[in-house]
Amino acid sequence: MSTDRYTSPLSERYASREMQYIFSQDMKFRTWRRLWIALAETEKELGLDITQEQIDELKAHAEDINYDVAVEREKVVRHDVMSHVYAYGVQCPKAKGIIHLGATSCYVGDNTDMIVMREALRLIRRKLVNVIGRLASFADEYKALPTLAFTHFQPAQPTTVGKRATLWIQEFMMDLEDLEYVLGTLKLLGSKGTTGTQASFLELFEGDQEKIDRIDPMIAEKMGFEACYPVSGQTYSRKVDTRVLNILAGIASSAHKMSNDIRLLQHLKEVEEPFEKTQIGSSAMAYKRNPMRSERIASLSRYVMIDALNPAITAATQWFERTLDDSANKRLSVPEGFLAVDGILDLCLNVADGLVVYPKVIEKHLRSELPFMATENIMMDAVKAGGDRQELHERIRTLSMEAGRHVKEEGRDNDLLELIAADPAFDLTLEELQAAMDPSRYTGRAAEQTGRYLDTVVRPVLAEREDLLGLTAEIKV
Repeated sequence: MSTDRYTSPLSERYASREMQYIFSQDMKFRTWRRLWIALAETEKELGLDITQEQIDELKAHAEDINYDVAVEREKVVRHDVMSHVYAYGVQCPKAKGIIHLGATSCYVGDNTDMIVMREALRLIRRKLVNVIGRLASFADEYKALPTLAFTHFQPAQPTTVGKRATLWIQEFMMDLEDLEYVLGTLKLLGSKGTTGTQASFLELFEGDQEKIDRIDPMIAEKMGFEACYPVSGQTYSRKVDTRVLNILAGIASSAHKMSNDIRLLQHLKEVEEPFEKTQIGSSAMAYKRNPMRSERIASLSRYVMIDALNPAITAATQWFERTLDDSANKRLSVPEGFLAVDGILDLCLNVADGLVVYPKVIEKHLRSELPFMATENIMMDAVKAGGDRQELHERIRTLSMEAGRHVKEEGRDNDLLELIAADPAFDLTLEELQAAMDPSRYTGRAAEQTGRYLDTVVRPVLAEREDLLGLTAEIKV
């Protein structure tokens, strides 16, 4: 660990080793070499004077990057791609003359970016599926546990703990749908030359249009893609980066919403995120149990949502066939967006796997508000017994205001039931009223909705992606 210079907290504290490797120098430059091999093989297969001996030499050094040579060469030429072409040629003297033949820098740079983003999206998909799976188990376990619902963070008609979790799941399910669509439509740039016209290949293949048309499909197949983008300038459209980062921002938004809810629930002491035996909540207040994981989710999520503006602005400001004002921005915004979402999903997985529910506290809060929620049912029972609906509505309103004043101004318990029992207009005893205070009577179809949603929507999706399940998250700090 370096202590005398800046290091990114995304790699030091938040992102997994797996995601860090995807955006590592090894992944990048080994992919460059795979692309140079694919290009050479394609050109050989289409008739250029390239030998199998040259290709075998390239393959022999596909993994062992001579970084020291590349670094020293870049000091001289100030060009990263040509520095690595040179370094590869040092290791492959027989093949050095055909490395990068007909290509421009974006052949390795942009195609590698696409390959890296695809691998990163696959890892994000795996983690997202596991978060959905954990939340589905939680929702199923607590689908029938009544809890106070809130609108405007004011007490409202009860729901269930499990039904509330389905609201989180549904947003992550939307993110998964979006992710898989974008993942399924990613294509390679291919090899299209300096302005996208393939002019260099027109020269290499002496105007043979049929052979030139085969270059991109052959490279795509060798690199595991179905196709290349049919047209481009020198680069693939930066709109692609916008689409990818919008997926990450969507996941961040969903995670932020869930983490906010958990933070509020932890304040209410109804639900808590995991809290380890040796964990310290505050340096001053030893009793505190802060929702630090959920707070970190929110913090990183805000970063990702703002980060998504970077590729959008970059795509909007590209000039004609290519400018280089995208490069420095891409080197930051794309990897850091992925590293942050990787950390976010690890945190979500950890939190969802260890949520602690306190039914007694939930019941206490619910019962303190339930008399207000039950007034409509009480009024209907009184009407059935012969009361006047409009008169009873006014009496309920007046008594509710009085009970609310007792709670807020005098600090008393909610005595609405006692007030109603004492009012002859209702002709109901306190015992009859208390018998009506079963919380499950007021949660509507929450339990049924939860069960149906899990059975008909979530579980089929998880079953189709069963090979992705079983992931556990390691939280560094």
